[in-house]
Amino acid sequence: MNNHVSSKPSTMKLKHTINPILLYFIHFLISLYTILTYIPFYFFSESRQEKSNRIKAKPVNSKPDSAYRSVNSLDGLASVLYPGCDTLDKVFTYAKNKFKNKRLLGTREVLNEEDEIQPNGKIFKKVILGQYNWLSYEDVFVRAFNFGNGLQMLGQKPKTNIAIFCETRAEWMIAAQACFMYNFQLVTLYATLGGPAIVHALNETEVTNIITSKELLQTKLKDIVSLVPRLRHIITVDGKPPTWSEFPKGIIVHTMAAVEALGAKASMENQPHSKPLPSDIAVIMYTSGSTGLPKGVMISHSNIIAGITGMAERIPELGEEDVYIGYLPLAHVLELSAELVCLSHGCRIGYSSPQTLADQSSKIKKGSKGDTSMLKPTLMAAVPEIMDRIYKNVMNKVSEMSSFQRNLFILAYNYKMEQISKGRNTPLCNSFVFRKVRSLLGGNIRLLLCGGAPLSATTQRFMNICFCCPVGQGYGLTESAGAGTISEVWDYNTGRVGAPLVCCEIKLKNWEEGGYFNTDKPHPRGEILIGGQIVTMGYYKNEAKTKADFFEDENGQRWLCTGDIGEFEPDGCLKIIDRKKDLVKLQAGEYVSLGKVEAALKNLPLVDNICAYANSYHSYVIGFVVPNQKELTELARKKGLKGTWEELCNSCEMENEVLKVLSEAAISASLEKFEIPVKIRLSPEPWTPETGLVTDAFKLKRKELKTHYQADIERMYGRK
Repeated sequence: MNNHVSSKPSTMKLKHTINPILLYFIHFLISLYTILTYIPFYFFSESRQEKSNRIKAKPVNSKPDSAYRSVNSLDGLASVLYPGCDTLDKVFTYAKNKFKNKRLLGTREVLNEEDEIQPNGKIFKKVILGQYNWLSYEDVFVRAFNFGNGLQMLGQKPKTNIAIFCETRAEWMIAAQACFMYNFQLVTLYATLGGPAIVHALNETEVTNIITSKELLQTKLKDIVSLVPRLRHIITVDGKPPTWSEFPKGIIVHTMAAVEALGAKASMENQPHSKPLPSDIAVIMYTSGSTGLPKGVMISHSNIIAGITGMAERIPELGEEDVYIGYLPLAHVLELSAELVCLSHGCRIGYSSPQTLADQSSKIKKGSKGDTSMLKPTLMAAVPEIMDRIYKNVMNKVSEMSSFQRNLFILAYNYKMEQISKGRNTPLCNSFVFRKVRSLLGGNIRLLLCGGAPLSATTQRFMNICFCCPVGQGYGLTESAGAGTISEVWDYNTGRVGAPLVCCEIKLKNWEEGGYFNTDKPHPRGEILIGGQIVTMGYYKNEAKTKADFFEDENGQRWLCTGDIGEFEPDGCLKIIDRKKDLVKLQAGEYVSLGKVEAALKNLPLVDNICAYANSYHSYVIGFVVPNQKELTELARKKGLKGTWEELCNSCEMENEVLKVLSEAAISASLEKFEIPVKIRLSPEPWTPETGLVTDAFKLKRKELKTHYQADIERMYGRK
């Protein structure tokens, strides 16, 4: 049931259409160039290959269920970033004293906003943005201190909950640092959560104060505040909304600036404030999980510090020269951890959004610059969905090139793939062929960190080649403070997530039902258990679920049962091969891994997204597919089928044509016959976090997808 895609260069090469005689001559020139450039790069290449091949983690004893640790932490797990800095307020104070006047948080100035009418009559909001304006470490510290003091004046007490429901921006981080300083427990909510989920989280945590933006207040909070009876104060980070007279009696709306001013005035009187302990809750993070209502994960100061200690160790030469672009939801543990790593090491963090990230992004007016072009970041985090989108967009552009340009790109791509597999670099290809692609993300990216879901080998290799940088694929959960594993920068292997971080250890537990055992040969396999100080305190007001997912061993160490299935490779790196929840037993007794089916088909140009579905009452797999509009329209033209986008997606003939393409790809990916979808439903609407069908990390919400497509499921299984 291994869903690992082969990472041999030969299986991922692009196909060209060059005359064989000309190709022979080109290969001769390439060989000559390779020989001439081999000597200067010999020492560098060998060094990187040596590092790539070395053992990265080892079992701590010879038992099959032994935990694996990084070779850099065999004698003890790391838990503190800087000596004596055992809470997040101490980490920020340390960073503020060390990097005082250095720039920390950057926000682009909005010069103009305008409505752009599309050919179909829809109106798109477009923005023209200026330069980044920066706050220094000292500025952020003072603002956070004053804001925390202002919240205290509004009645916020230490060790009580306060919610933040806001887009990723500088004010989010300032508010978070204020809460860490004053020991307020920060309840984080995704900006894309639906009304019932927000009401559930706010009422479960009994918050009286919430930090939000004008837009979210007007579009989401306004309609549900009457359902949150304990709410007293709403603080908007970007000025007061135009009207708030319709709010229930007893609720007061403040601006962040006004609360800071209140705090600054009170701090003149030296009001004392309670400081956190390492064991105190820093964040209650509500996950927009793939099933049911969101759960609040209680994350302590010591959990987060241990996690960012482990992450920082995997980023070589992290420091003041680095610029990080923040655009993923800060309510997601991946983004929060990444930004705290940067903040603690003197890096700059420039804020963005998925709609303004690149020059071609949806809200950027044609001819003006996106955020990556302006900021030129060196570090960036992404979820696989975003990387897959970049991959497909670039490959679409390649297919539109002239024959000469396309073949030149393909030759360079295949050549570089071979060189990477041998541990070598290709400076000429980087400078002349991939420079334009690299400029899509600003041109200076030195490390891409990917997490949140498995990244396909094809997309990872594409990012390595075209963006000329390593992709640090990581594995972690909200329940492990985002930490677990990250691959090392010189390890260009695909399909795996690296060795355990220095802050944790990982072991594999037998799962008999799925047929995974830690005694399996050639590699031990089983459910992934994570242990160490990163393992969080459990779920807020949910003891039963906490007991099911967490336990303490005889040494008092806390462990998390992840529900993911992994295997350890000989060098100690982990590969995610399955998920307990994704395993379905068909009517005839065969087990199907839905994640494996999706991974095999998701990278097809025709597929923007796919969800495989099966149940034990039937003998075959079905699927829901969001097709790529350009590719599907072209396929329809070739087959002589006409109609609007919705008509094509609802056409039985089109379903059958797409099914043929999926079946061919499934056979090429060595899926078993019973794993190949037999029927599909084409969805004209994309799945976004706003639709509620995927999480903010773009993971499929299987329960919601099943409900959404219930009528289609019944049709495909012959009940209608």
